[in-house]
Amino acid sequence: MNLGQETKIAGIYEVCIGVPDPIFAIQYWEQFGYRIGQVGQLPAATAHQLYGVNSGLRSIRLYHQNADHGLIRLMVWQNPTNQGLGLASMKTKGNRWATTLTSDILTILNHAEEAKMAGFTVRYSIPYWEVIYNKERKSRPFIDPSVGVREMLLLQPLARQVLFQRFGYTIPHYGNINAASVLKTSQFTHIGIVVQDDSKTSLKFYEDILGLLRVRDDVETSYESSPAGRDLFDLKPGEKFIVTTFDDPRSSQTDMMAARSGRLYIIRFPEAINLESRFEAAQPGSLGMSLYTYRVQGIEEYGDRIKSSQVLNFTNIIENEFREKSFSFTAPDGYFWNLVETGFN
Repeated sequence: MNLGQETKIAGIYEVCIGVPDPIFAIQYWEQFGYRIGQVGQLPAATAHQLYGVNSGLRSIRLYHQNADHGLIRLMVWQNPTNQGLGLASMKTKGNRWATTLTSDILTILNHAEEAKMAGFTVRYSIPYWEVIYNKERKSRPFIDPSVGVREMLLLQPLARQVLFQRFGYTIPHYGNINAASVLKTSQFTHIGIVVQDDSKTSLKFYEDILGLLRVRDDVETSYESSPAGRDLFDLKPGEKFIVTTFDDPRSSQTDMMAARSGRLYIIRFPEAINLESRFEAAQPGSLGMSLYTYRVQGIEEYGDRIKSSQVLNFTNIIENEFREKSFSFTAPDGYFWNLVETGFN
């Protein structure tokens, strides 16, 4: 994408979560190191223009230390349209989830187990061991350092989370843990969507139109190769998915140490697999994780480029609830997105 000199995009800016009770949601996310930032509202007519939802809206933006991405926007709809994805399978078109780095994954597992015993609606996995980088590297157990991650799934009615802890390595710009937080966690480091597109045509939108950096492509995970992938995405024997990731353009395709968080994971299932479609439960107006935003500079040029591409439901550029220039659209893969013009560090 050949953007103008003054036109920029960064990593994922916000994960937007529809909530009926902001007090409980704020208390929950405070445990992950977030704090109240901006508060704003829109009347129903303006919310309909920007988000396609005929409902009054009050939003609370939650910050995480000094992070400029991976934030949370709690969206309190006067008239929510549906209950959201809830504990629906991760193997679902329309699925959304957000991933966080932690230095204490066992404490999070402890809370998940206590929540289950207390009768909470929750689904979680064990913290699986996964080797992400240098998979071919041979090490001697109990002699050489273990280099990998533990990652676990945590689904609740209003939050779809993956948590991971690194062992044996660090990436300086990929997640900044708030050591003072109860659960020792970072801002959201990456988010995900599920698609079915054997041609990969819909992936080009994120690279060619939005201008994101494609850093990983065609990384295959199968039932047989990954116990974590098998459990988290409900894979059956013989099933697989393929991962493509898109980064902040300031990241790197080749230098792991230069990678930046704010990554978009696209999980692509073969079209031969029968997947449920739940797009209507993961868009503005829904409860739970229902929208992602990108921050951009040069929003008018982005509007022109996106409007002339293969998107649907393109809205005019208007002020959002925080008095920022903003517009929304549905990408070629069916996901609803929102862009916000903000300053860059």
